[in-house]
Amino acid sequence: MFKKILIANRGEIACRVAATARRMGVKTVAVYSDADANAKHVACCDEALHIGASAPKDSYLQWERILAAAKQTGADAIHPGYGFLSENDAFATACTRAGLVFIGPPAAAILAMGLKAESKRLMSAAGVPLVPGYHGADQDAALLQREADAIGYPVLIKASAGGGGKGMRIVDKAADFAAALASCKREATSSFGNDSVLIEKYVQRPRHIEIQVFGDTHGNCVYLFERDCSVQRRHQKVLEEAPAPGLSPSMREAMGAAAVAAAKAVNYVGAGTVEFIVEQSDGAMKFFFMEMNTRLQVEHPVTEAITGLDLVEWQLRVASGEPLPLAQHQLHMTGHAIEARICAESPDHNFLPATGTLSIYRHGAHESFTRGTSGRRVRVDSGVREGDTISPFYDSMIAKLIVHGDTREHALALLDKALSETHIVGLQTNVQFLRHVIASDSFAEAHLDTALIERERARLFHQHPVANAAALDAAVAHILQQEKAWEADDPLSKRDAWRAYGEATRRFDFEIGDSLETISYKASELVALQSQAQQGLQAIYVKKGESFDEMHIFMDKGAAVIKQRHRLSLAVAQDAHAGGGLNAPMPGKVVSFDVKAGDKVSKGQRVAVMEAMKMEHAIIAPADGVVGELLYAAGEQVAEGAALLHLIGDRP
Repeated sequence: MFKKILIANRGEIACRVAATARRMGVKTVAVYSDADANAKHVACCDEALHIGASAPKDSYLQWERILAAAKQTGADAIHPGYGFLSENDAFATACTRAGLVFIGPPAAAILAMGLKAESKRLMSAAGVPLVPGYHGADQDAALLQREADAIGYPVLIKASAGGGGKGMRIVDKAADFAAALASCKREATSSFGNDSVLIEKYVQRPRHIEIQVFGDTHGNCVYLFERDCSVQRRHQKVLEEAPAPGLSPSMREAMGAAAVAAAKAVNYVGAGTVEFIVEQSDGAMKFFFMEMNTRLQVEHPVTEAITGLDLVEWQLRVASGEPLPLAQHQLHMTGHAIEARICAESPDHNFLPATGTLSIYRHGAHESFTRGTSGRRVRVDSGVREGDTISPFYDSMIAKLIVHGDTREHALALLDKALSETHIVGLQTNVQFLRHVIASDSFAEAHLDTALIERERARLFHQHPVANAAALDAAVAHILQQEKAWEADDPLSKRDAWRAYGEATRRFDFEIGDSLETISYKASELVALQSQAQQGLQAIYVKKGESFDEMHIFMDKGAAVIKQRHRLSLAVAQDAHAGGGLNAPMPGKVVSFDVKAGDKVSKGQRVAVMEAMKMEHAIIAPADGVVGELLYAAGEQVAEGAALLHLIGDRP
């Protein structure tokens, strides 16, 4: 076994690898960028070295610096985690040449499976069923358009070197193909340094089911069952579960055998995932090879939960030359596991990434179950701590919340409770959205496909699970509690609403969502309110401001943000509803402008494209108007809130 490994990654996966290495007595080395100097993964490791500036291209993708760090610290091997260099065959080769063990598959296997078009040609030769499509090397735009027309719409454009939902576009009609292709190629170049794409028929009502495989250097290969990853937004996974609901034992065995055959075709070693698209038609299910991810997956904890295994431990043992710990007949599933990805984003605004400081980051007393210990049912894998900053340089994921129940219904109940106990203040997250998803009819009843979120849109977006009245009552009760504390120190500040005649009332001014609320309570009502408001209340966190206090209220049924206004001048109110330039919704880079000065635009028209957190985001005109001036050039970095262009009202 290795004495010391370098973890060439960051965030929760770096912390995850470090935890297993520590348990096995293996020393760890972290690498970090400027933005991550005080990151959790740095503290989790025995040593840490700085490797560059904040942008991944200047740090975590600088493999020469990573190799130098490994040599400097005396590491025996490098664990790449996932993302960054984990599927870079040149990096794997460089590790070997430097006398370091790459904890992953051979470079040849990465190369064979890393390019989607090449992997599909290999699978076709091996007799694995494929979705109809074009996987050729000729990338002429006109040819790609003709191929898409011949396949028939809708089609899926997919970056050949892609992964993680980046560089993918669904095209519904021929007229939209050229623009979608250009955008897909830009994103592929930015994320993977390769703009090659493939075109496939877009399968209707598809499920995304993947098989975990593991190979060793002794010729052994097994599959560790499946994961259903059908619930996705923007082609990125939101919820993953194991086993896949409704999958028959015969189909599980067939998919597992196909996955092992795919791995053996490239002499695969280590952890990998073979992804299949599953077509649901007339009650039947047919699977087609989609791609192979030659690394550990983000969602590996659900496999660990149902098998009771530590997949990182398996990685280390296999990479050090040991045979697989178990044979296929020794692998078994127990219970049902679900993983929810908690991200810094705004689901109600097309999942726009959010940045900021985690001023509050709390969750229930969750314990790791990486070794399947009985009774440990809830786990949190996170690469951040309270007080840390979510920056625009990396992925928006804050944590992975994993539950393991006796049944799927039990797991759903555990997950909802765990999500309700997740309290985050400082930036927007998808926690409440996740609760809506798992409560939706489609998910609760396991009617799964990749269009689930769109199909349940009315139930998932712009929801307020906590009634305004309940949240406002809780806010008032909190204010009264604070006043009691002040009165204890200063009796002259007492505000008990006593009057010489009649019953006094208290008025409170609040903002909740887009609404302004002024509510009044009689003195007798306030007395009863303080006990009633505690029902279902978990916690209230208050952020003090000059013109208002912002209260983050967490209740069993959901969460709400309420502002108690101290004063609201006419100028402030007017400013809140004022028009102006089109502003950057997050820090990032301007990719392109679709308009120029003097152009007329219509409400809803795309006027620019920005890139942040490795994804492209369209900037939409909020109203009709005329473009007055472009304030940035393509390629320039902009801060959150910066005006990108001036839009002048279009007057007759």
